[in-house]
Amino acid sequence: MNNITTERTSPPEEIHIIHKKKKSIPKMVLRAVLIVLLIVIAVAFLLPIVLTIANSFMSSSEISANYGKVFSGVSGTRTFIAEKVNLKFIPDKVSFSQYITVLFKSPDYLLKFWNSVILVAPIVVFQVVVALGASYCFARFQTKFRSIVFFAYIILMLMPYQVTLVPNYLVSDFLGLLDTRWAVILPGIFSPFAVFILTKFMRRIPSSMIEAAKLDGAGEWQIFTKVCVPVCRGIIWSVVVLIFMDYWNMVEQPLVLFKDRAEELSPLSVFLSKINTGDVGLAFAVATIYMVPALLLFMYSEEYLIDGIASQSGIKG
Repeated sequence: MNNITTERTSPPEEIHIIHKKKKSIPKMVLRAVLIVLLIVIAVAFLLPIVLTIANSFMSSSEISANYGKVFSGVSGTRTFIAEKVNLKFIPDKVSFSQYITVLFKSPDYLLKFWNSVILVAPIVVFQVVVALGASYCFARFQTKFRSIVFFAYIILMLMPYQVTLVPNYLVSDFLGLLDTRWAVILPGIFSPFAVFILTKFMRRIPSSMIEAAKLDGAGEWQIFTKVCVPVCRGIIWSVVVLIFMDYWNMVEQPLVLFKDRAEELSPLSVFLSKINTGDVGLAFAVATIYMVPALLLFMYSEEYLIDGIASQSGIKG
């Protein structure tokens, strides 16, 4: 009769497995709690956007029924009336009347929208161009005053725009640029934010890549255009998105620098506050149209944005 031997896990191994399972349970609970928390935060961030888009397709009567008389004129002033507001995310009947008013019946809204585009587009394009050249010089050339100038860039970047608004106003007044778009565009082009971000990234480009390009006979211009710029593609898109979001929502600059021509030159970001105090339904439609360029830019450059931020934070690169 053959002896049949059975293998059993030794008691120490069983204790180790049980102890490991006990450890994994709190980790799973913690992970589940974090996931739920992140979902709640994501929903909280998305609710205003979803609410704005949904309400833009409601009729005026439905919006009035849901939000009541939010603002009322009392002796020439606007007073907030505390009434119960019914937040609805699904319209009873889809209506395009708000968009017809914005796009066809009232050209003022589209005029303000194109004011925003005319102001922001040159700032984004030329700030990136200027920042690329300045960052390449800061990263590549060892000059005597490089550290001092770069330190000055950092100090300027840390200052809030409200601090530098008065000097910008005085310089614009001296140059005769007040009440012109150049009063907003020129300070935006030479903002130090993009220079700081791109310089920190370019300094991390391996020197072996530069040396290999030099051995192939590349000059500084070829190194800049064929090596540095392609490597910085992700961070460039990150900078583009951040610059666009910053200046697309600007309010202080137009209010201060467009003193006498504010009604003509102000962007939609300034004009939205006036719409909100009037027709609430119209404000939803205008706000939805105003969100479209930012959402499209983010959707197109989401991959580059994440890659650039990850590289800048040291996760990659």
